[in-house]
Amino acid sequence: MQSCQVYWLGEVEYQRAWDLQNRLAARIAGGQQPPTVLMLEHPHTYTIGRRGGREHILWSPEEIQRRGIAIFEVDRGGDITYHGPGQLVGYPLLPLADPAWQGERLPQADFVGYVRKLEELLIHTLSFYGIDAFRREGLTGVWVNKPAGEHHLPTKIASIGVKVDARGVSRHGFALNVQPDMLYWQGIIPCGLDGVQMAAMADWLSPCPSVREVAERVSRVFETVFALKVEWQELDVEALNR
Repeated sequence: MQSCQVYWLGEVEYQRAWDLQNRLAARIAGGQQPPTVLMLEHPHTYTIGRRGGREHILWSPEEIQRRGIAIFEVDRGGDITYHGPGQLVGYPLLPLADPAWQGERLPQADFVGYVRKLEELLIHTLSFYGIDAFRREGLTGVWVNKPAGEHHLPTKIASIGVKVDARGVSRHGFALNVQPDMLYWQGIIPCGLDGVQMAAMADWLSPCPSVREVAERVSRVFETVFALKVEWQELDVEALNR
C-alpha cells in the first residue's frame, strides 16, 4: 500500500491552511511529497465556493464583524459553508489522475467517484459512533435523521467541497460537525439550500468525543476507503512550512 501522511494541526486560520494546501499539492505533483491529509479546526469562518454568492449570508456586516467571522471566496465546488471550533475539517491532497494523464480537468467520472469516497469515509466514521448517516440523491454531503421529536426532514452533518487542479491533485475536502457552536449556521443559508437544517455529532453523543479523537478515527477509516497506509503525525503549521 502507498503511504499517506495524515497531519493533525489543531486550530489553523483559514488563509494559512489554504496556502499550505497549495504548497503541499505542488510538492505532491512533483513527486516530492506523498499523498497527504490535513486534519484541523478553523476559527469562525464562512467560505463561499464557485457556485455560491454573498447573497446567502444572512447576518449584517456589523454582526459578522462583531462575531469575528472571516469570509473567503474560494476555488472549491459548492456554495457557502461554515467552519469553526468543534468542527473537524479534512483536506485530502491526493494525486487522483493517472500518471500518464494529460489534461486540464480530471474526467468527470473520476471526480464524482472521489466525492462518493469522501461521503463513504464519513458515513463509516459516523457508524462507528452509532450514528446512522446516508447520502441523498442529487445532494453532495452526508445526512442524518435527527432524534425523534426534532426536525422531521433529513439534516446535514457533513459538507463536502473539492477542487482537482490541472496536475490532478485534490484540494479542499470535508467538514464534519462534531460539537461546534451551531448558532453560526444561522448566519448563512448552508450550501445555498433554503430550509436546510444542520446537525452535529453532539446531538447524539454525551459526552461527545473531541475533534482530535474523531480525526484519528477518520484517518483509520481513510486507510480502508482509499487503500492507503496512513502515517499519523501531530504537527503545527510552521513545521510543515519548513
